[in-house]
Amino acid sequence: MFSDKNKAMDSDLTKEQNKIAQGTTFQGNIESQGSFRIEGKVIGSIKTPGKIVVGKTGYIEGEIECENADFEGEFQGELKVSKLLTLRASSKIEGKVFTEKLSIEPGAVFNATCNMKGNVKSLSPSEKNSKKKSALA
Repeated sequence: MFSDKNKAMDSDLTKEQNKIAQGTTFQGNIESQGSFRIEGKVIGSIKTPGKIVVGKTGYIEGEIECENADFEGEFQGELKVSKLLTLRASSKIEGKVFTEKLSIEPGAVFNATCNMKGNVKSLSPSEKNSKKKSALA
């Protein structure tokens, strides 16, 4: 009875959005199940299974680990995005970036090393030969 209620509450937490408003400076590490919107300044790390949105006035220095990220502001440090990283025209990114997919609008500043992991599966020698034969047939 209670376990179903707790599960529902946990899933609701991931839908919540945390906000660090413009004019706010936060130093330290943040770990949350919900998504984030950052308009202020964060010095430290942010870890969430959700999405991080950094507005035009947002600035982050440190480490980010999330599923998706959308930047209009600035970032310096190490950025780990498991799915899609979107950089808007006003964004400035410096450091190391690890992501699966990357979208950069013209005007964005991207001074970072970037490692992209794809869903490309390498074929074994027998699979390569069978594909060549079927292509020739």
